[in-house]
Amino acid sequence: MSEKENKSSPIEGIIKKVVSVGIGAAFMTEESVKKILEDLPLPKEILNGLVSNAKGAKEDFTNGIREEIKSYLSKVDATKIASELLEKYDIEVEAKFRFKKKDQSRAKE
Repeated sequence: MSEKENKSSPIEGIIKKVVSVGIGAAFMTEESVKKILEDLPLPKEILNGLVSNAKGAKEDFTNGIREEIKSYLSKVDATKIASELLEKYDIEVEAKFRFKKKDQSRAKE
């Protein structure tokens, strides 16, 4: 391989960084995305668009997860699960109580 093939161009580096931020945006705060992108030599409008897209991607991701959990839980019959647990298992509770004397200054309040 020649030297030219081994080295990636600055544009490729920028594209790789933008793509990786786009993918990871669902797990990052808006400030983190801004910090990562601020050192890229891109116009401010493009950077603002990328941050906005990252924010939208995060919202879409969390909304999707929320809807999946909601859909799953709507199908769960809590009464049936509780009945099965009570039929098949004994309930055992262990508790520890401790009494502490109040401070005299607090006891007067």
